[in-house]
Amino acid sequence: MKRIASYISLAAVALSALSLSAKSPKTPQITPKQKGYETINRITAEGHIGFLAADELAGREAGYPSGRIATAYIEAYFRTLGLAPWNGESYRQPFEAYRKERQKKGRYTVHPDSIAVLKKEVHQRLPLTNVMARIEGKNPNEIVVMGAHYDHLGVDPLLDGDKIYNGADDNASGVSAVLQIARAFLESGVKPERTIIFALWDGEEKGLLGSEHFVLTYPDLSKIKGYINFDMIGRNNNEAKPKHVVYFYTEAHPAFGEWLKNDVENYGLQLEPNYRPWDRPIGGGDNGSFAKRDIPIIWYHTDGHPDYHQPSDHADRINYEKVVEITRAAYLNLWNMANLPTF
Repeated sequence: MKRIASYISLAAVALSALSLSAKSPKTPQITPKQKGYETINRITAEGHIGFLAADELAGREAGYPSGRIATAYIEAYFRTLGLAPWNGESYRQPFEAYRKERQKKGRYTVHPDSIAVLKKEVHQRLPLTNVMARIEGKNPNEIVVMGAHYDHLGVDPLLDGDKIYNGADDNASGVSAVLQIARAFLESGVKPERTIIFALWDGEEKGLLGSEHFVLTYPDLSKIKGYINFDMIGRNNNEAKPKHVVYFYTEAHPAFGEWLKNDVENYGLQLEPNYRPWDRPIGGGDNGSFAKRDIPIIWYHTDGHPDYHQPSDHADRINYEKVVEITRAAYLNLWNMANLPTF
């Protein structure tokens, strides 16, 4: 347990040091936006990723005890920050997914009609939980969402050798970005124009279940004006290009591309984005649940690598400088999405 305790200590040190960093701005006229930006740092990224990808978390498989530990960690962090629950009552959104019994082919589903059919026969039921917090905006009728999935593949006891799918890049890296940006917005001290929901999805590896359940059950999707997604933001697809990042965004919103181009230049971000505008950026991540409903999206991804969905996806292989730079870039994206009149 020594290693996991060290990761908890890293996160605690980052939190305790936050007030000191906020009181020591680089310039006398530091803006609220810059104040939040400067809280994003490597030690916090290391703390979150290290904890979530530790062997003791046993791969964070959705519906299993290891996944529930990750659920509790995220909720505890939101509580520590003092963020409001996403719906005013609870940080958790529990739900269930169903599929045919294991001898028959079929994926888990959260769609009510499909579930009704499955319940008529022998079936499997998987209990899952999204974890979400909110910063109330001046206009509660307009909402933006930032999210990442926190589940991974768990443990395979039959593997010869390392049996744990730690999931450091996939997707502890994305979770760390959401948590850092939530803290940064609080530290800015500014109430955004639009309400922000920070969402950590469960069950992505089993079929985008958490984000799909959210959009199926949210009472008024027309209020959601945009979504920013992280899925694998911590590795190098090509070690000769350590600043590479893929930046998917909804083609009908060219402002999203201009935002990042301007921020790379103005903030000196150490990123070399591959801009990929897409008419409907569905892909294989939780952004698809929103894009299918024509909600504008931004999606950060750093491409595939040999450790994808392997037990070797460990925290010591993460490019932490890249994680921090992407987190900073996305914080600036979210600032625009939450505050600009139009985009």
